[in-house]
Amino acid sequence: MTNYTVNEFLEQTKQSDHSEEKFGLERGRILIANLEDDKIWAKTGSMIAYHGDIKFEREGITEHGIGKLLKSKLTGEEMELMKAQGTGQAYFAEDGKKISIIDLKGESITVNSNDLLAFEDGLDWDVHSMKSIAGAVSGGLFNVKIEGEGMVAITTHYDPLTFKVSKDKPIYTDPDTTVAWSGNLNPDINTDVSFKTFIGRESGESIQMKFEGEGFVVVQPYEEIYYNTVSNQ
Repeated sequence: MTNYTVNEFLEQTKQSDHSEEKFGLERGRILIANLEDDKIWAKTGSMIAYHGDIKFEREGITEHGIGKLLKSKLTGEEMELMKAQGTGQAYFAEDGKKISIIDLKGESITVNSNDLLAFEDGLDWDVHSMKSIAGAVSGGLFNVKIEGEGMVAITTHYDPLTFKVSKDKPIYTDPDTTVAWSGNLNPDINTDVSFKTFIGRESGESIQMKFEGEGFVVVQPYEEIYYNTVSNQ
């Protein structure tokens, strides 16, 4: 059915009740945050609606310290944070991307700065540079490691796919499709020269991220171009 009366349209598109959860999802692409005189952190510009007494402010130097602020600025607009504080419900989204909520129970996760949508205030976080691949690619070198107790919302183009990494089974991924990985893993760079030679031109697949150890890595079925090859070596 493509035509609706007003009442039918309102019934089909009405919001769901997620009042009992800190984070909830609406149709898989809208994040709902319930605030009760507290605050969360979200990507600047991602709020699409709210009700209640909530204020939205950009991250300041005093919020997380000047070191984190400077490092987040180095990642570009993708990592600018805002604080949502007060009482009510706030709704967040980004470019219609699918949202996944991960509830950390003392674990840690590293998320590409471009794919982090929101997280609870009580979590510890820091921005890290991927030094191991800095010599091979530029842009998208910054990631956010988050750990502790609380919820994190990440975004992906379409449905995410998770691979288990084990000592006897390393996983190789395209940097442009890599979204997140378990915080204990430290990816390295792998250069497939023979593949590049076979194609006969510079190819994104000639540079891969290599994950070794015990953990997981999350990818999306979409190449989000924030890694750019700057070396043919």
